[in-house]
Amino acid sequence: MKKILILTVLTLTLFSCSDKKQQTIDSINAEIAAGNFAVADSLIDKYIAQNQLSEDEIYSLNFQKDLMHRKRLDFRSSKEDVVKYISKYFPEVDDAMLEKWEKTKALETIMIDGEKKYFNRAAQNLFRIDKEARKRKTEIDGESVDELQLLLEKHLPEIMEQAKKSIVRQSHPQKMKITYTLTVPANTVPSGKTIRCWLPYPRTDNRRQTNIELLSVDADNYLISPDEYLHKSLYIEKTANENEAAVFKYSFVMSSAAEWFDLKPENIKPYNKESELYKKYTAERSTHVIFSSLIKDFSAKTVGTETNPLLVSNKILQYIKDNYPWASALEYSTMENIPEYVIENNHGDCGMVGLLYITLCKYNGIPAKWQSGFMLHPCDVNLHDWAEIYFEGTGWVPVDPSFIRRSFADSDVNAFYSNGIDAYRWIVNDDYSQQLYPAKKYPRSETVDFQRGEVEWDGGNLYFNKWNWDIDVEYPN
Repeated sequence: MKKILILTVLTLTLFSCSDKKQQTIDSINAEIAAGNFAVADSLIDKYIAQNQLSEDEIYSLNFQKDLMHRKRLDFRSSKEDVVKYISKYFPEVDDAMLEKWEKTKALETIMIDGEKKYFNRAAQNLFRIDKEARKRKTEIDGESVDELQLLLEKHLPEIMEQAKKSIVRQSHPQKMKITYTLTVPANTVPSGKTIRCWLPYPRTDNRRQTNIELLSVDADNYLISPDEYLHKSLYIEKTANENEAAVFKYSFVMSSAAEWFDLKPENIKPYNKESELYKKYTAERSTHVIFSSLIKDFSAKTVGTETNPLLVSNKILQYIKDNYPWASALEYSTMENIPEYVIENNHGDCGMVGLLYITLCKYNGIPAKWQSGFMLHPCDVNLHDWAEIYFEGTGWVPVDPSFIRRSFADSDVNAFYSNGIDAYRWIVNDDYSQQLYPAKKYPRSETVDFQRGEVEWDGGNLYFNKWNWDIDVEYPN
């Protein structure tokens, strides 16, 4: 079974090579770090051609080429593209302003083959990350109506009121019919070749997600992964036909319940630190949950000397809310350490701040894990990631470090997502960077999460730019 490798492990996987080989590997890594992708591509091709390498070594080297290609796709905007968008709000924009925003990481750039390239959504992100830019955009465009906020202002108090009346934490189950479609355009794969596709599927082992019924699958044969696979999928194979798109589609219904625990610091029990659960879910884990010096220093700044697990969690969440606005993200597979990226760049999307939160909880002795899938609110359907943390005597408690950034007039409602979750969720994954069933032959497009799907054929992986996905949600009575 192949392992998903990332950029930083290249030198480790080839530790047995000669000094001359190691020098070449060091040169490849140096060229990649410098943004000299064309040179690195050439060096990798020569190295593979001139040396007797194992299958895993070739896999690792080719994945470095794949990662550079992914970065090229993420960073395609020019200075002119960025200035054109920004000038709508800052007509006076000049090189000094751009340089200031680049230094604060509000505008994200990298050098690729000697040319400065901007992240595709860098200009839009500027008005999410930089307070002055955000204020200017609001002054010009006006305040937009946040329909999701309006829905939650009604939905969350109802959940909390019901939970206070009952010992059962789940409430307000929402029945949803979901149709998921992944389309590989015509002639993407040679006619007659088999396309292998993994689609996201609802977990059947979670208390909040029940009454799952598969309604239809647009294929004669398919496989649903067992629950022990923490990235849940429906697998389909289809034969590519000339001039025909390959469509992978299925539909199901399920009920998703809200949950709220109303936890109080004084009721939190000490952990059994000898339990297997505690040891597993407080441990470091490559590649993103690492207790580095940056994480340790960050914890000292945000958590201080607090030891009560609930208060520690709340301190971390409050810091995320106050300091890390949501912004469109790079593809996760291209980032070496996501929590450190958030700290260094002062922003992050849902999964990024989720991994930072999980890492800090684990470092502070709070069992934590990743959870993800989709948010399915009638006014806002999208990919989404959140977390769960464990309290002795209570069990696993959902926490949404991204939704905690929302503000509500009622202070109790304001803290809802620190120990609760709304009903409009589709849970697909119960951990990050897990294997698919059946195993993929080629590197995954997404090495951390699994939501949009994965596709490959005998010629290799089909990256996200090679296919399209769509989700349709209905809310039957």
